[in-house]
Amino acid sequence: MTTTTAVDEQRLMNFVFKAVGDFGAMLAGSMAVIGDKLGLYRAMAGAGPLTPAELAERTGTVERYVREWLSAQAAAGYVEAVDDNHFLLPTEHAIALADENSPASVIGGFELTLAAIRSTDRLVTAFKTGEGVGWHEHHEDLFEGTERFFRPGYAANLTSAWIPAMDGVEEKLSAGIRVADVGCGHGASTVVMASAYPNSTFVGIDYHPGSIEAAQDRAASAGVSNRTRFEVGRATELTGTYDLICLFDCLHDMGDPVGALTHLQDHLSPGGSVLIVEPFAGDHLMDNLNPVGAVYYGASTLLCTPNSLSQEVGAALGAQAGEARLREVAAAAGLPDFTRVAETPFNLVFQARR
Repeated sequence: MTTTTAVDEQRLMNFVFKAVGDFGAMLAGSMAVIGDKLGLYRAMAGAGPLTPAELAERTGTVERYVREWLSAQAAAGYVEAVDDNHFLLPTEHAIALADENSPASVIGGFELTLAAIRSTDRLVTAFKTGEGVGWHEHHEDLFEGTERFFRPGYAANLTSAWIPAMDGVEEKLSAGIRVADVGCGHGASTVVMASAYPNSTFVGIDYHPGSIEAAQDRAASAGVSNRTRFEVGRATELTGTYDLICLFDCLHDMGDPVGALTHLQDHLSPGGSVLIVEPFAGDHLMDNLNPVGAVYYGASTLLCTPNSLSQEVGAALGAQAGEARLREVAAAAGLPDFTRVAETPFNLVFQARR
């Protein structure tokens, strides 16, 4: 028997307009990457109102393309249309889109997200087969976009708030200890710590060779290559003994997070700590039904869960694992002393010890 449900026409139309808004949001992501790669935002920052022709001349681009891009950006609220031929990038928007040294910088997130979306066809197949898609199998912009998205947060919080909130760790870092940065990517977190604690030495490890090459370049540019070393490898391949082992936004991506932490705690010196930074999440789905949760669940569907499923065990914690589940993982790995020491709207920060 077929059940007929009355349709709320207003609710229907509200959803239709929400979907149309999401069309615009998807396209705005592409527009932002174009603006970033061509230097359009940087050319507009602090320049006052510009015509499309003026912006095209400043950036070596073609006026007709620039006019259409500016019109799309004005409609999306990224720039302001002063009149039909003049466009302004507000100071506040310029900080978020053109100043990568600002903790409010978001431009890397567009590069990351667009790279993830490019794997949509592969995910359609993976949904049917259950196979994973490794981090290294995505578009190359993912690796740079991830660094650019997370680096402002690390620069703003890591040495000024997160490490000081840990019990007894900052004093050791200042005096001089050995630190491992597991899943270091392009080395943003490693370089931030090495720059702040010149008496300590740092080892970054990541299974993606291209990221390790980039990390070496970043360390050299920052003048800390004499105190940093980067190696290609997985968490379970880390050697040596360390007083602090860090995992920044990567534990949930691992196929066997319990096995990884078990191996890492075996390489922890007596009295040492593990710093675990994970995406902000509550312990229940209903806690995470908000704009940040929408981003993290979407990224987890395209990137984090497939990456975990591509590895042994395939625990697939997902980017919204939450504190309770992370605590269980740490305890199972022999790290029962698990404390939330800090948080931001985007991150949870934990100190784990034996």
